Amino acid sequence: MPVRDRGVVVTGAGHGIGRALAARLAAGGARVVVNDLDADAALRVAEAIGGFAAPGDAAGEQGVAALVETARGHLGHIDAWFGNAGIDRGRGLDAAEAEWAASHEVNVMAHVRAARLLIPGWVERGAGRFVVTASAAGLLTTLGNPAYAVSKHACVAFAEWLSATYRHRGVVVQAICPQGVRTRMLDNSGPLRDLISRDGALTPEDVAEATWQALHDDRFLVLPHPRVADYYRHRATDTDRWLDGMNKLQRQIEDQGGLR
Repeated sequence: MPVRDRGVVVTGAGHGIGRALAARLAAGGARVVVNDLDADAALRVAEAIGGFAAPGDAAGEQGVAALVETARGHLGHIDAWFGNAGIDRGRGLDAAEAEWAASHEVNVMAHVRAARLLIPGWVERGAGRFVVTASAAGLLTTLGNPAYAVSKHACVAFAEWLSATYRHRGVVVQAICPQGVRTRMLDNSGPLRDLISRDGALTPEDVAEATWQALHDDRFLVLPHPRVADYYRHRATDTDRWLDGMNKLQRQIEDQGGLR
């Protein structure tokens, strides 16, 4: 089993996909450190799955360093890191500078800072696993929120760079890229809800199970919605036609009174 008896950290694990990942990993025998800004949620999840709660910031430089230190103190060493914490901020070109900055901080730099602290030790040991929760928006795009789309693209790009650079040194890197998932983020997506859910809104547990299966073959892209692979190929092979299709969806949403 890929994580049995291994020390694992899951960030943003108090709710949604993170909570489901933590539970599935614990059920598979992992020793799980549960991180979330919501301390009460982190404690509840840790108690439910037999894990260890380490609430706090998982994005800022000091917060990531503190989490790694706490997790190592409890686990001995970290075998796998699931960078699941993410945010959806701002809408359109009116998104404020602070919303762009926060999106970059949480959706990109959190992974960079964790990798800086983890990868060197894994290279020395010849083993380690770094998993990011990105989004189908990181492979395609999403209408309405450029800060989210851009930062999730950057998240996937950083994971690709890590994999290309370190896979021969025993470091496995994976990117989870779902579409609609029944979380608070989907509930707050407004006029985009139907678009995001067009191929069916999965439960967080569905995403966790797809991720669990992907741990067994180390595939880079974890696609809980299989149709995303088709969209990704279409985007790459006929980009203008794909953009025309996305613009058609934009116009439809505008006609319905949304995303202006």
